[in-house]
Amino acid sequence: MTRFRCMPMDRASASRFRATRIDDRGGAVHVRPVDGPGFPCRACLRLGEPGETMLLASWNLPAPMGPYWTPSPVFLHAHDCAARVEEDRLPQTVTENSIISLRHYDKDGMCIYDLGVVLQGDAAEGPLRERLADPRVAFVNIHTARPGCWLTRVERA
Repeated sequence: MTRFRCMPMDRASASRFRATRIDDRGGAVHVRPVDGPGFPCRACLRLGEPGETMLLASWNLPAPMGPYWTPSPVFLHAHDCAARVEEDRLPQTVTENSIISLRHYDKDGMCIYDLGVVLQGDAAEGPLRERLADPRVAFVNIHTARPGCWLTRVERA
């Protein structure tokens, strides 16, 4: 069985968004109260709870670089939350998402098309482990399947 770890966004980016309220595209970070589902924090990999305040920013993903690079909208808690790496299990931000996509990349940041899959978040662990066993895969980015927002980066443990 292939072991893995789910990585949050880097602390420096989260801290910068909180301090400056400017996102990576030069726009204002949006401040949003949690008023229902759909507020996955990319820093602590947990869902925002009703009554909490979240920030919504455009973030320049660190990987992949090259032709598959993309910015992504991301939510994060307005308060400093503990960045958390999930070891050998998917975080709440993935498992409670109704539809996600697994995007696989090789060591050069090229997308491995034949491994891509769209499925329910709570059904993703088995297919993720199978695909991580493929020697071509250097890492996987998990995104929401409808809007395409980045949720977490997955690496072999």
